[in-house]
Amino acid sequence: MDFASAAPSVVKSIKQRDLLNTWLRLYARHHTAPAIWEYQPARLEEELSDLIYYTVDNSTPTPRLTIQSEGTRISRAYGHTGKGILLEDYVGPRLAPFVMPVYRECIARALPVYSVADVDDIYGRVVAYERLLLPFLTDDKVSHVIASLKTFCEDGGFEIKNLLRGNDALPRPKLRTVIDRDLFHHAPGRIAAADVVEFADQPGDPSVTAEIIELN
Repeated sequence: MDFASAAPSVVKSIKQRDLLNTWLRLYARHHTAPAIWEYQPARLEEELSDLIYYTVDNSTPTPRLTIQSEGTRISRAYGHTGKGILLEDYVGPRLAPFVMPVYRECIARALPVYSVADVDDIYGRVVAYERLLLPFLTDDKVSHVIASLKTFCEDGGFEIKNLLRGNDALPRPKLRTVIDRDLFHHAPGRIAAADVVEFADQPGDPSVTAEIIELN
């Protein structure tokens, strides 16, 4: 499965961008993924229904992910909750070829991965399924992954129940990216440290001199 290189701007959802920006601020300190305990986005409680937490077992040749969340909105799309179940077993052999490579790329690169696929609800309406994966390290290995999962239908309402199991149509991948460019985040409206600001002379006013100030 091929993944395109992308900047954070590839993420469409404002709430997913907020989650990513929090991760990027932590990443920028040492240019490596943060630890899970450091990750405390604002208004996290509002997003919990769309988040799934996983632990990663690196003791096998292919890392295994275990679901640590239950009662999330996306569990309705799969038809049942999955806490304590290996992700590969939870999605099943039919969907695993579409799901597992995305998670494995996130673990292998230790970088955010963003993907979009079209799926059909039980009434045949096309629903965009947007997935943002964020990796977290322990002892220089990815030990946790948080998935933010969003669904959107241009036609308006759709049926999320059994969205990913309710018909014979498989997901149709539209976008698969690794976010590996422009891995920084500055809060809007602020001047970055060490930027230089020059106050220029006013035309025609010899009494005003130029001054250069370095911001630290």
